[in-house]
Amino acid sequence: MQHWALITGGSRRIGAAIARNLHGAGYNVALHYHESAEEATALAAHFNSIRQGSCRTFRADLSDAAELDSLIDQVKQLSGLKVLVNNAAVFTTDARPFSRAQASSILNTNLLAPYALATALAPLLAQQLGVVINLLDIHGRRPLKGHGLYSISKAALEMATLSLAQELAPSVRVNGVAPGAILWPETSDGQAIQQVLGQIPLSRAGEPEDIARTVRFLVEAPYISGQVIAVDGGRSACGFQGAG
Repeated sequence: MQHWALITGGSRRIGAAIARNLHGAGYNVALHYHESAEEATALAAHFNSIRQGSCRTFRADLSDAAELDSLIDQVKQLSGLKVLVNNAAVFTTDARPFSRAQASSILNTNLLAPYALATALAPLLAQQLGVVINLLDIHGRRPLKGHGLYSISKAALEMATLSLAQELAPSVRVNGVAPGAILWPETSDGQAIQQVLGQIPLSRAGEPEDIARTVRFLVEAPYISGQVIAVDGGRSACGFQGAG
């Protein structure tokens, strides 16, 4: 049977790197996207030119319960789902004053959607002794100034990862990958980048492929579950400042 991997936010940046890696390993890939239709279409066409029928795309706003439910129903039609990578996330500066709408968007997308996908798709994953990989963040352990809701959502998703590793065992493994500085936000300035680089023992940022390789390692490691791997150049080992 040809196995499928669902990658949320899989059309660009880190998600696309994960999709390329898993497709190269022989998986069919289901690319979820929200607003990046052009990128998703192009990436799917590339994959299908390599192996016909090896990629499908699914659009959904993960903060919308109805659209999330529709995505789940569509993915359930895939035969041989073995891998779920919860990569999609909202990363925005906290609104001042507090915005309930923004909080709902961040928490629904970053926490509740991954949890819902994992639990709803668990029966399919269990049939293949599958795995869930949640993309976390080192700022789930040390909050990033100005991004409290984002940091909270990633901290909660780490706890969800550990909980799901118990709840979905023994037929489904659940692990997390916590990136450090991989791709700079478009608003980052040179001074801020240098401040962060000064906190990294390896003195450089990582690349999306570093995350993709770690995800694939966890996909292929049948006795690892309930673990979180920080991919941050050693930054979390030396008490980095959460403000950076």
